[in-house]
Formats: sequence, C-alpha cells, structure tokens
Amino acid sequence: MSAAEQPGGPPLPGIDRDRVGRWLAANVDGLVAPVEFALVSGGRSNLTYRVTDAAGAAYALRRPPMGGILQTAHDMEREWRFVSAMAGTGVPVAPPLAFCDDTGVAGAPFYVMGFVDGLVLADAADAARLEPAARARAGESLVEVLVALHALDPYDRGLDAMVRSTGYAERQLRRWHRQIRQSEVAHLGLLDEVHDLLAAHVPAQRTGIVHGDYRPGNLAFGPDGTVRAVFDWELATSGDPLADVGYLVATWQEPGDSEPVGTHGATAVPGFPSRKDLVERYARQSSRDVSDVPYWVAFAQWRSACIGVGVRARYAAGHMADDGYREQAQARADQEIRLAETARDALRGLAP
Repeated sequence: MSAAEQPGGPPLPGIDRDRVGRWLAANVDGLVAPVEFALVSGGRSNLTYRVTDAAGAAYALRRPPMGGILQTAHDMEREWRFVSAMAGTGVPVAPPLAFCDDTGVAGAPFYVMGFVDGLVLADAADAARLEPAARARAGESLVEVLVALHALDPYDRGLDAMVRSTGYAERQLRRWHRQIRQSEVAHLGLLDEVHDLLAAHVPAQRTGIVHGDYRPGNLAFGPDGTVRAVFDWELATSGDPLADVGYLVATWQEPGDSEPVGTHGATAVPGFPSRKDLVERYARQSSRDVSDVPYWVAFAQWRSACIGVGVRARYAAGHMADDGYREQAQARADQEIRLAETARDALRGLAP
C-alpha cells in the first residue's frame, strides 16, 4: 500500500485524530500512543488508513464512506467477521486486532488490523516492479489462495449467520438492481436489459465462501510473487465459488486486450498467465466443473458497472475523499456502458 501522510492539522475524512487515537491506545494491544494517520490511496469505497504509532509499528484502519451509503453496503462488522474467520487458514489476511461499534468515536463502526507490507498490483507500473518469473508466480499463487478460500466451509469458520438460503446470483441481482435505482443513471435501460438476461440464465449453484472482489489490486504480493494478504472483504458472502472465478477472469487483462475490464492493466504486463491458464489451473486444483464460468464473467461485468454507478454517486455527493475521481466521471460512465454491453453480447450467445 502507498499512503501520503497528512500529519497534524489538515483534517482527514472520517477520522478525529484525538478520539480515534485514544480509542486505539485503549483497545489495540501493544500500540504506543500517540499515532499518526494517513489515508491510503486507491480506495473507491470503504476508507482505509495507515496508522503509525510512536514506536513505528504500522496498522490498518477501515471505516465506511462519509455518507451516501446504500442499504446493505459498507458493513464493517461483516468485513471484520470474514477477516477474523480467515485468520489461521490457508487464506492469508492481515491480523485482525480490534473492532469498534461505538459510532461516537469515528462517526461509524471501524476495525483495525495489522499492516501487511507487500506489493499491491493496482496498475501496470506496479506489475513492472515484479520480475517476469515473479509475475508467473503471482498468477499461480493467487489461484492457490482462491482454491484454499473455496475449500473452506462457512459453518466451520463460524460464519453461520452469513450463510443465505437463497442462491447467490438471485440475491446479487436483486441487490444491485435495487441499488442502481437509488442513483441517477442515464444508461439504466441497458443495465436493466443485462439484468434480465442474467436472471434468465442463472446456472445451478453451489454454496461456499465468496470474496466478491478477488483481483490483484486487492492482494499484497511478496517480491517472489507469492500472495501475502487478501484485502477488501466488503463484498464477501456465501455463494457459488465460481462467482469469484468469473470476476477474476472479467478483470484480468492480457497483452493486446481491447475489451473493457474496469481495471488498470496490471496483468497486461508480459509474464502473467492468461485467463485460460487461470481457469484451467483453478479447475485442476479445485476439481470443480468450470463450464459455467462464462456466465459468471458476464455477471461480474454487469455488477462492476452497477458498483461504478454507486461510486460515482458518492463522489458527486461529496461523500468520498477528493482524490481526482470526479474529473473522470464521464469516462467512468462510458466504461460502465462498455462493460454492460460486453456482458449483454456474451449472454445473448449463451444457450437458453
């Protein structure tokens, strides 16, 4: 993670330095006051801060956006429970340290975890910092971690309350379709059309743990390409594991790609495995039937477009930190349209 320190006076969104600092000193074992806060760049949803204590130890703090929160989104306790459930498994996460449900401290619930040093592949420049052999290893490692995640039983990990009786696709279609209608969007008709196609082609589903946003930009890698931690469990739930595979494929770029993916081209740098290689490796290591992955790729593209609608709405309303995103609003809207059109065309080609 990279972060720009904003010490002393300038206010940080969502952080009262004195109140939060006192809470951290009282509730995080080993933390030495006073602390400094830095907003971590790159987040478009929940806000993440690097916290550095007086002894130089680093922590990460997560809280919701400042406002404009859609129903069921940005649930900090939910994130906390998933991160805590992963601790001690084959899925590497930052060590969970403390959860605060007192909204008087920061205006919203938040949680604190250890800060994992590693390379997050947010764009091509990040990917170029890895040697070609490490890029290949990164592709292998992220599949290994995904297989490990999908092998976990949510009941065994204490996530009973997170298991839903209805299908993942049906729940997600209802959720995102409802939420985009709470935001002003010019291309609602297109998103409605894709929604209807997805609803008409829902495959048979299994139940497991779904991360919901599994991609290189939400992972920390070591210099050799091995995954050190999985971040951003905001969308985690129970559901069909192939949803994660479809999303990974939908956001994975290859050299020479022209299709819209909604990411910044980290995996288009030579040396990473292809989308086909990822799916084949996942199939071998998990022993799962992956024939429904094309549906989940289209689903991921539509959902990404819906998420983009919500993010733009929060920036327009001033509920997110001003990091230059507003200037890209029209380009983001155009990207949503391309994603939805790509999903629509793929779904039209599926057998009825």
